[in-house]
Amino acid sequence: MTAAPALRPAGALTFRCLSRLLTYPQEDLRAAVPRIARVLDVEGLLGEAAKAGVNRLLTDLATADLLDLQERYVELFDRQRSLSLHLFEHVYADSRDRGPAMVELKRAYEAAGLEITANELPDFLPLYLEYLSVLPLDEARRRLRDPLAVIGALGRRLRQRDEGYAAVFAALEDLAGAPAPEEAVAALLGDGEPAEEDAQALDETWAEEPVGFMGGACAARHQSRVPGRE
Repeated sequence: MTAAPALRPAGALTFRCLSRLLTYPQEDLRAAVPRIARVLDVEGLLGEAAKAGVNRLLTDLATADLLDLQERYVELFDRQRSLSLHLFEHVYADSRDRGPAMVELKRAYEAAGLEITANELPDFLPLYLEYLSVLPLDEARRRLRDPLAVIGALGRRLRQRDEGYAAVFAALEDLAGAPAPEEAVAALLGDGEPAEEDAQALDETWAEEPVGFMGGACAARHQSRVPGRE
């Protein structure tokens, strides 16, 4: 995403750091680990527990084998539909409202002076966090609560796998200033999530009651990712 406001809003770098942690890991991310840790300390928006979890992930990203990290990322977020980082994937799946919702979100980015330059759909969570980074902090937190049920469900699925990336989703709940709504999270998770390889069961589970986001936004199909983005 390009363009930035003349004055950086309070908390902007925290949103950007959390966005960066959810992108495909490359050497530039590993090099940025110390700066990310400093930003989280200086801006001080995360509680101690949330920050400690993110710091553990930062240590992992800085020390683990890069190829292993990349394989792990792809396995989690590109090959598991239930862990897709495309927010609308979890809202209405293949609803015919998908197109208008994408246009609505794209217009919100443009109204904030931003232009998508990456090969990603507007509902890609790291892009959404970059958008929030240019808003006043109170507004950013309010808009972060819009998809908080999806964020909460993703975090719980990752915690069930004992996966360090769960810390980013816990940090987002902390940053929003409110926990994810349990009833909506439970609706997304369903009764005993089906096996990941059972695509038909997943489709049937997700075809149930939709969870609203962005006041009527809908879904985007998960697409193959071009590793990394600028």
